Amino acid sequence: MSDRIISIVIPCRNEEKYICGCIESILASDYPKNLLEILLVDGMSEDGTKELIQSYARRFPFIRLYENIQKITPVALNIGIKNSKGEIVIRMDAHSTYPPHYISTCVDYLEKQEVDVVGGPIITCSKENTLIAKTVTMVTSHPFGVGNSKFRTSSVEGFTDTVPFGAYWKSIFDKVGLFNESLIRNQDNELSSRILSAGGKIYFTPLLTANYYNQTTLLGLLRQAVKTGMWNVTTVLINREAFRFRHFIPFVFVSTLLLLSILSKKLKFAKRMLFAVVTSYFSLSMISSIQLAAKNGFRYIFVLPFTFFLYHLSYGLGTWISILKICFKLLKPMENNVESKKNGDSL
Repeated sequence: MSDRIISIVIPCRNEEKYICGCIESILASDYPKNLLEILLVDGMSEDGTKELIQSYARRFPFIRLYENIQKITPVALNIGIKNSKGEIVIRMDAHSTYPPHYISTCVDYLEKQEVDVVGGPIITCSKENTLIAKTVTMVTSHPFGVGNSKFRTSSVEGFTDTVPFGAYWKSIFDKVGLFNESLIRNQDNELSSRILSAGGKIYFTPLLTANYYNQTTLLGLLRQAVKTGMWNVTTVLINREAFRFRHFIPFVFVSTLLLLSILSKKLKFAKRMLFAVVTSYFSLSMISSIQLAAKNGFRYIFVLPFTFFLYHLSYGLGTWISILKICFKLLKPMENNVESKKNGDSL
């Protein structure tokens, strides 16, 4: 067993339902507690999250609570990193639980594989046993739902482009910088891109499988999809290397539907293309839904295709909303300049 000090950083806000499960899973770790520190950074929670963390901190001196007045994840992560004492920093999520060997395996792989970051897949779970909650879990863990995202669908060990709950050598932050605080979402992808660009290596192993508790309602899932789609555009503008084509497939899908729908009013070819696209999509959706229903219960066959479509539609619309917002911001100064000239305010 290694004798390195390990710092675990957990951003959280209003996680009353999940925070105890997360902390308890870490306390059950096989890594020596005298070499461990858990830094929870709370984003001004309005439920009982803060009080629950304080109750743990009173019992375990290696648990510390920090405040994040800006209430956004990358700021919380950076607060934790700046206050950490360990050689290795593990970024964990309050919505997740971790197996006892998680920390020791992270350390083992960082030392033996000579990589800068290591992480593993997530198993999407649900705190509720409702039809919709289980459907959301299936949609967000199936390749048709989330594409070829390795940390969601793969069990093959090897080098990768990003991991969700990574273990980092702390020295890598001195080399490439901390998490980008302008990104409310996608900060992991953007940091991973900078690490790879600097010649770093990111390793993936199924031994580091964690349980992630996702949204339990359809509305929650769709809101999440819209926000993720919106932040993909911002992230790409900041760092073009941070994303792969898979992140924009829903945008391409929605754009194709919109374009062909408009053109089909006058062009027969466009109408045939629209029919082909819609038929192909729902054929793939039905195949995926039948696969999932065969494993989880026939009742899901009635809601899975509908959920797949709404999820992809919301994700793609989120990207469009972001693009339109950016265009509006760019056009606004031009409109003001034209108006200024009309009023004779320019030279």
